[in-house]
Amino acid sequence: MSNNHENTPSEFSSEPPKLKLLDQLRQATRLKHYSIHTEDGYVRWVRRFILFHKKRHPAEMAGPEIRDFLNHLAIEKQLAASTQNQALASILFLYQHVLMKPLGYIEGIVRAKSTRRLPVVLSQKEVFKILSCMPPLLKMQCSLLYGCGLRLMEVLRLRVMDLDLEQDKLTVRDGKGRKDRILPIPSSLKPELSAHLTLLHSRWKKQIAEGCPGVSIPERDANLPSESSQDWAYYYLFPSNKVSTCPRRKLERRHHLHKATVQRGFKAALECSGILKKASCHTLRHSYATHLHSSGTDILLLQKLLGHSDVSTTMLYTHLSVDSTQQIPSPLDT
Repeated sequence: MSNNHENTPSEFSSEPPKLKLLDQLRQATRLKHYSIHTEDGYVRWVRRFILFHKKRHPAEMAGPEIRDFLNHLAIEKQLAASTQNQALASILFLYQHVLMKPLGYIEGIVRAKSTRRLPVVLSQKEVFKILSCMPPLLKMQCSLLYGCGLRLMEVLRLRVMDLDLEQDKLTVRDGKGRKDRILPIPSSLKPELSAHLTLLHSRWKKQIAEGCPGVSIPERDANLPSESSQDWAYYYLFPSNKVSTCPRRKLERRHHLHKATVQRGFKAALECSGILKKASCHTLRHSYATHLHSSGTDILLLQKLLGHSDVSTTMLYTHLSVDSTQQIPSPLDT
């Protein structure tokens, strides 16, 4: 009787199964501590790149195929320059960090036309009119957007430990570009936040007593004991009513409120107010920056408050704020 054990793979082999390409891409983004939104975006663009070339493996392709795909996005799909840049960044990341085949300069790429549009800005009167059309919780969330100049996801990711009502400061952790920053809390908002924390603490205690799962822990604290997910300090300021499964760790946890909930609420309040501007939640951040600059806030301080890496981004608000050019009388008026 022949022994064929040498010719068959051992079920106890220590060699892990090889991951599929898109799973390798996800793993690489997580090693770089990229957000789940960046990870999903990279996977989506790489999948579109592969499907565009009839499911050819990217290892078999290079610069010419990437050029053809990007030109297709710019010419036939007529996508914006920023969208084309996202697609290029996703594909370059794949080649550099997954396939280990860094690409040099790619010739012949037709760049999508870049347009520089000024964002919509609300007046202070318009902001308060919209806020007055909101229920209390949504009003608090949008007041933080306008009162602190936060991005929507920065508001939703706030945790109890990020509020310091004693020292009137709010900490944004892992903002855009994985940067932290500290902001002053508007005095008018402190009583509402204090009352909200009291109600939230009662809700948290009830959930812990009932044995509910804790909240999701930020990536930077992933090595903490699992019990940390039930700490009051980590509880979200605006938690979801439901428990869901974390897409990365596959653990059942309570996450923050979904951004679509706030966006729908803002849209309804905008319609209720009768203001005919194409505003969104992010418009409140633009309005915050514009109103601060109009009141004389230094551009470098404004850059720090907004969390911009480059002051040229902050300079946009010099075009939106009230300046001396608006004091020049029109010939029609004179």
